[in-house]
Amino acid sequence: MVSKQPRKQRKARYNAPLHVRQKYMGARLSEELSKEYGTRSAAVIKGDTVKVMRGDFKDTEGKVQAVSLKDGTISVDGVISTKVDGTEVPRPIYPSNVMITKLETKDGRRASSIKK
Repeated sequence: MVSKQPRKQRKARYNAPLHVRQKYMGARLSEELSKEYGTRSAAVIKGDTVKVMRGDFKDTEGKVQAVSLKDGTISVDGVISTKVDGTEVPRPIYPSNVMITKLETKDGRRASSIKK
């Protein structure tokens, strides 16, 4: 960050380009994954299995359906809100409130980049 001032830090975060926002999408790894990969956190991608650790949907586990860099949120299976007309919509969650329990490793580069 450039400044100490919280308002300028927030502004920098909100106005950051997408390649910088990708760095804000990190989530904690489960103990097993943490020991296996030698790191505490990793970026959340579509296909990861996560467990919600905070909020109304605490202890809900599901696959990540979408990652929004624009909003800085993820959508998880089983985390839905029902609108007044009865339709169900995914409830966005901040990645800091989830724990990754299973990594999507179809991309070989991802596993090697996470491993230290």
